[in-house]
Amino acid sequence: MLPKDLEVTHNGTTKNVTTKKVPTNIPFAKPYTTGKELNYIYQAIAGGHTAGDGGFTKQCQAWLKDYLGSQKVLLTHSCTAALEMAAILADIQPGDEVIMPSFTFVSTANSVVLRGGIPVFVDIRPDTLNLDETKVEAAITSRTKAIIPVHYAGVGCEMDSIRAIAESHGLLVIEDAAQAFVASYKGQPLGSMGQMAAFSFHATKNVVSGEGGALVINDPALVERAEIVWEKGTNRSQFFRGEVDKYTWVDIGSSYLPSDLIAAFLLAQLENSQTITLSRLEIWEHYHKAFAELESRLNIRRPYVPTDCQHNAHIYYLIVDGIETRTEILSYLKQNGVQATFHYVPLHNAPAGLKYGRVYGDMSVTEAICDRIVRLPVSASLTQDDADLVISLVFQALAS
Repeated sequence: MLPKDLEVTHNGTTKNVTTKKVPTNIPFAKPYTTGKELNYIYQAIAGGHTAGDGGFTKQCQAWLKDYLGSQKVLLTHSCTAALEMAAILADIQPGDEVIMPSFTFVSTANSVVLRGGIPVFVDIRPDTLNLDETKVEAAITSRTKAIIPVHYAGVGCEMDSIRAIAESHGLLVIEDAAQAFVASYKGQPLGSMGQMAAFSFHATKNVVSGEGGALVINDPALVERAEIVWEKGTNRSQFFRGEVDKYTWVDIGSSYLPSDLIAAFLLAQLENSQTITLSRLEIWEHYHKAFAELESRLNIRRPYVPTDCQHNAHIYYLIVDGIETRTEILSYLKQNGVQATFHYVPLHNAPAGLKYGRVYGDMSVTEAICDRIVRLPVSASLTQDDADLVISLVFQALAS
């Protein structure tokens, strides 16, 4: 599959890899634009509404609501903001507990801690790196209020099991779908199965607006309050619909709205989200085929996607045999102009995790994975030649 320019040997096996002139840079997340972004931003400016909740915001929200089949979608300035809104709507009170993986970004836990709640960290599955659904129920106490499954790398958690557990204990499910836009579980879009969900449109994600996010409301009982929290705790949205004769402060909230300029950029991306996803999937599959030999011959593992899941190629990673190998690969790629990275430092043994959270059960998978993961560049802008070079360099790093 790889051009046969250079022979590299590992464990006595000869592997042909590519030698090419090293580019000045292959970024980890190479920006992709559809060609419509600047035109839509110009339209927003020309229309005279560049603040939040303008025409492009409404179009994005309608697009997402239709795609997900949700009750309401509210654009936010980040996924962090969406998670913070979800914690408010879940009525997290001081001492309330929320079950989540430790292998996630800090915003998942911060959203709970900011309300005075306690993140309860549970281990992940060794195959998908998602929350281990078999360990959730035992972590539930009388203080548990919600479960936050995180769809790592755009691969769905076992939502049937998680929802069944939540329903039997009267808990909310808040999907952290930051990485999971245009991915599904058993044919249902990720983000459409919990009472609420949070998406990210950060520059490193598949569909982007620089910074940005969305709160998805799937429970109709939460819609009215969600609008109020989104509008700084006021009933402004009801006022503009003519439902109240004046708007005023009625609840807690904050300024969670993004500028309509951001929404204009995002709309262009949403309209091309399937094309973007297909391009990323092509690169992901190219990596996956090229690295099959590493999985069969070396102690290196490729991503696993269950048959019930359609992923979105958000991340391509390799799980290597230890931190030394990871460091060598990342260093070699960096020396040759390729940006690659690792992933989360587990939250449960971070300083803030020790202060604000608690652990339930054994965390051996989380602790083993965190030192062994190598994330490679993936984007809709990445060419197959770029991917071949990355593949070649990984083989060279392992050989050296």
